[in-house]
Amino acid sequence: MRSVLTMLGIIIGVMAVVILVSITQGATDGITGSISDMGSDRITATITSEETSLSVEAVGQLTDYAMIDSVAPVISVSKTAKKGTNSGNYSVYGITPDYFTLQDVDVQRGRQLVDSDMEWATRVCVIGTDVASDLFGTWDAVEGTVTIGEQVYRVVGVLEEQGSSLAGVSNSSILIPYSTAARMTGESAVSTFYVKATYENSVTAAMSITESFLLQATRDEEAFTVSNESDILETMEEVDNTMSVLLAGIAAISLIVGGIGIMNIMLVSVTERTREIGIRKAVGAKRRHIMFQFLCEACVLSVLGGLTGLVLSFAAIQIYNLMSGASVAMNWAVGGAAIAFCAVIGILFGGYPAAKASRLQPIDALHNS
Repeated sequence: MRSVLTMLGIIIGVMAVVILVSITQGATDGITGSISDMGSDRITATITSEETSLSVEAVGQLTDYAMIDSVAPVISVSKTAKKGTNSGNYSVYGITPDYFTLQDVDVQRGRQLVDSDMEWATRVCVIGTDVASDLFGTWDAVEGTVTIGEQVYRVVGVLEEQGSSLAGVSNSSILIPYSTAARMTGESAVSTFYVKATYENSVTAAMSITESFLLQATRDEEAFTVSNESDILETMEEVDNTMSVLLAGIAAISLIVGGIGIMNIMLVSVTERTREIGIRKAVGAKRRHIMFQFLCEACVLSVLGGLTGLVLSFAAIQIYNLMSGASVAMNWAVGGAAIAFCAVIGILFGGYPAAKASRLQPIDALHNS
């Protein structure tokens, strides 16, 4: 029982690092996958200055450059949509027809928004599958009507089911013509737009062109931001590295506390086993034999605690997956590193008790026993 309680610090330390790192890595991989799904050839531009007013036509001039394939300005707003007694709060996006191609989204029923919708600012919309299910009870909602805010809109299309994403449309999105959204919000100036490079290897050139265009329009480098998926991935990698360092620090503290517990129990063991040490020395055991014995015992306690923590971590992650519906994978590399660290802890904190035991004189050990 004393050995089990001694190993408890090591067990908790290993569980802390393995579970936290595995869950964090799983979340990071999911976020990174969502960012990668955006496409490496897509650029996001945001105008932060209220003094700059760019029209859809002005932003569209970027397509005159060979390095830029298409441009899609976006207005986003949260609105309540109603159909009979059913209602919900959804993200409403004012878009141009190029948005569908640029964001790689399509409709499964009906049609997309077209240029004539933009020209006449018609009250039509394309809705996500969740919106269709919530308001109509079915995905077959084409030619139905829905009230967005205070206006009635005709549903002309239902989007294909979308996966999880950090940006862009989702199953709970409503798409309306940009000109219609401008009337709804009273803001016709473009504040956010997406740019698609003609080729993946021309993204850098497309970003430079977009930055030059916005700099000329705003006359202020701080008035806009231009980024693409690779920039976001670099930021995520930095955050992930920082989190890994923090978690490693937490684990190190926990394992060091566990190592102190092992040193304590080994010192007590030396005191209790002086007769054994004296008899072994009397029959010819050398200092290195005594030291090796106690070092092995300390390492066994430490590594056994680490292995127990690893098994409990695996069980805890499986329980977490069942309860949360997630698919977090066990990080065996971190687990292996934790076990190796446990062995080091055993040697470091078992060294002093082992040295103390090896220095006992046979006559003193037998006399004090």
